[in-house]
This record gives sequence, C-alpha cells and structure tokens, in this order.
Amino acid sequence: MTPTAYARVLLGSLGREELQPADDKRGAALLWAQSGAMWLSGHADGPARSCPAPLAACAQGAWLALSALRPRHCDPRFDAYRLLGERAAIAGLGRRGRVSAGGGCHLLDTADGALALNLARDDDHELLPAWLEQPVAGMGELAEILRARPTMALVQRARLLGLAAAALVAPRPRRAWFHARRHAPARREGRDAPLVIDLSSLWAGPLCAQLLAGCGARVIKVESTARPDGARRGPARFYDLLNVGKESVALDFRDPADRKRLHALLAQADIVIESARPRALEQLGIHAAQLLVARPGMVWLGITGYGRRAPMRDWIAYGDDAGVAAGLAWLMGGVEGDPVFCADAIADPLAGLHAAALALAAWLDGGGQLLDIALHDVAAFSAGAAREPDPGVVPAAEVALPLARVACERAAEPGVDTARVLREFT
Repeated sequence: MTPTAYARVLLGSLGREELQPADDKRGAALLWAQSGAMWLSGHADGPARSCPAPLAACAQGAWLALSALRPRHCDPRFDAYRLLGERAAIAGLGRRGRVSAGGGCHLLDTADGALALNLARDDDHELLPAWLEQPVAGMGELAEILRARPTMALVQRARLLGLAAAALVAPRPRRAWFHARRHAPARREGRDAPLVIDLSSLWAGPLCAQLLAGCGARVIKVESTARPDGARRGPARFYDLLNVGKESVALDFRDPADRKRLHALLAQADIVIESARPRALEQLGIHAAQLLVARPGMVWLGITGYGRRAPMRDWIAYGDDAGVAAGLAWLMGGVEGDPVFCADAIADPLAGLHAAALALAAWLDGGGQLLDIALHDVAAFSAGAAREPDPGVVPAAEVALPLARVACERAAEPGVDTARVLREFT
C-alpha cells in the first residue's frame, strides 16, 4: 500500500474518484521507519518495531487526498507521515513497551487476555476503587487484581464509569472509516473558503482544524472558560502547532447569555468541528441536526472515540487505547505474541488527517451532513489496509527519531478575540 494507492481509496469513499492524487510510491515500511513512529514502538530496552499495517503510508495518503481536494493550498510533498511522531518529538517521549509513550495508558494482563487502561485525567485514579469495588494502592496492586478478572467485564464496567478501557484484540476488517447522515439538501452559499468553528480539544480535532486553515479556511477556536482545551496544559510548542492562526473565543458555557452567543456563532459556521460526547453538547441545548437544517450548506463533524451511535456514543477513548481497540497493539506483538503500544496515541493524528479530508469534501459537495468519525474506526480502517506480507528488516540507519514542525508563531491566548468576533457575528 503506497500513499497514492491509499489516497485513491479515500477519495473513492468520498465520492471523488475523478481526482488524481499526487504520485507517491514510497513503501509503507520505509515511511514507518522515517516517521518517528517506529522509534516509538517497542520495549525501552529492545529494538524499534516495524508495523505490519501501512499506518505511515495511510497518514501520507490522507494528506494526498486532502491536497487533491485543495491543490492550490496543499503541497503534496509535505511529509504528513511525520505528524505521527510530532508530539513525542516535542515532549521528549520514547518507547516504553506496555506503557504508552505519554505514560498514561497501560497494557495489563487479565484472567483471559489483556486490556488497555488509559488514566489520562487526574481524577481517573480516583475512579479505580469504584471500578474494581475494592481499594487499590498503586499500579502494582492494580495489575495483580486484574490478573484474576475477565477482560470484558472489566471493560464494560470501566465504560459505565467513564474510564477509557479497551480489550486487547486482533484487527477486524472494517469497510468504512466514517458515517454520514444528511439532514438538509446540499447547498453552497458562495464563500470561497469555509468558516470553521472549532469546538474540539486535545489532538485529532485541533489538527483537523489546523489543516483546514492551511486549506484557506478561517478558523475560530471556541473554548469554555471553565474547561479550556486540555492541550494547553501540555507542551506549549505542541499546542501552538495545532492552533496557530486560529482566532480565540472564550465563553462561559454555564452562563445563559454566553450559551446564546455560542448558538449565534454556530449558526454562522460552514464547518463545525467538535470532539465531545454527544450528550455534552445536547446538555447545552446544541443539537447538530437542528443547526444543519437551519444553516444551509453547513457541515457538522463530530470526532469521538467510538462514534455517535448507542451505546458507543458514551464511551471514553483516547489515541492509545483506541489504537489497542483497533488491533494495533496486537499487530505490534508479532509472532511472539508480545503486544506493545503502537507509536504515540497514533489514532489521534491519523483521525485528524482523515477528518480534514472528510470535512472539506463534504463542504465542497454542499454540506447538509452530520459526519461521524471515530478514533477507533480510522485506526481500524488503517490497520486493515493492505499489509506488506513481509516488511523485512529496516536498516537501523533508516529508523528516524520523531520530528516536529517549527512553529513560527504562538497560538492566540484564550479569549483574546472574543469581543471582536462576537461583534462581527452576533
């Protein structure tokens, strides 16, 4: 699977078979090695691991699909596959085997297999006694408890409590990487480039919005004053790369007047990007279907862990555990059956790249659609792309360290554009 071949697959799924992506015939194994993702995969005291699935070629192919949709703005020579290692390059992360590169997710043995448990938030640790119905003193005791319990019972209870957990499974063939539902007729309003309202946070959604900004879109990032984008607490350089060039609006979502202002902003958007579980926005009185009907040509893009349909709509997921659920850790285990995490939260950059192509294609086609894209689905679709039967041994000299783009500017401070944007749109 070359980047060009994968780009054709994506363009076909978007109804754009007539577009010809740029020619990139580089092999998947070499791109994996050069992306920095290989350097991040494996045990800390062992060699970097190849990946049987062409994930780096999929990342580059998603970029080629986006550049075919917007050829005047997107240079097909951009090394999008290096985005897989960008956060690790900035944060100084390395491979840690059964612990994610970021340190928050753990692969833990159970009575009948293994699971990934992602303790990404500070209060996740406080949920462990409720999850296991007994006190837990540290990761060592947690691992001992899990070895006596069945996997799926643990995963199901974790999801009920709002913990991100996923069973270690083999990849399963997946025919679709997104779902679309039409709520209004297609209609173009005449703008040469879309107005994007970015409600998303962390990695996949902000990356999608940043890529659309590179396609000429005007992007307004809207954050809650009470709960701003969690990526602001991480490395500033990484946050800047994902959010530079976006206008920043901060609103108090608990305040009725600010919720009214948020509704007014959304009513002007061509593309809305959000990454919350559906009920979170519904509790604010925001219903995607209603806004799509009221705003001709709008595209609503929801990026979640497992999609918007019940019961998955309420499941929590992040890039590492979503990759495990998609079969990537199992794949990385090889014939020895020694599963390890695949790169760094790899479902996030993969989903961000795919989502940008999806949103742009839907807007160019006249909008009116609710797009449902899940970290798990993109990772599973990529894992099921044509695999090299024997990727061979990549020379050590070809295994590159993760590399990050250079952020020439800083992202906007929270809310710096609020008053001006509200005057313009409300």
